[in-house]
Amino acid sequence: MTREVINTPNAPAAIGTYSQAVKVGTTVYLSGQIPLDPQTMEFVSEEITVQVHQVFKNLNAVIEAAGGNFSQITKLNIFLTDLKNFPIVNEVMAEYFQQPYPARAAIGVKELPKGAQVEMDCILELEA
Repeated sequence: MTREVINTPNAPAAIGTYSQAVKVGTTVYLSGQIPLDPQTMEFVSEEITVQVHQVFKNLNAVIEAAGGNFSQITKLNIFLTDLKNFPIVNEVMAEYFQQPYPARAAIGVKELPKGAQVEMDCILELEA
């Protein structure tokens, strides 16, 4: 099994002992992204809609670095500190995805790194 680390300066740098993504064969496993600006490593906003957009931008940067796009996401995990924000996530998600949608989980959590309100990770299947 060959593992390839995917890294891009267009997404926030890892803030721990992990890679932005790891590719095994045609499958890419993306680490969680929070709404940090990749240049400043600060939150883009306290407003949840802006945070969700930034998370999708960060995921997209890593996906593009792996040679993929949103249509190749097979599984998306969404972590929210307030599940009342889930309708906002759905609204924003509709701007980035078309059918067939990926499998998805939305999980309410007590807290996220750096006090983020949202974090997402995903699994991507590239074309062979």
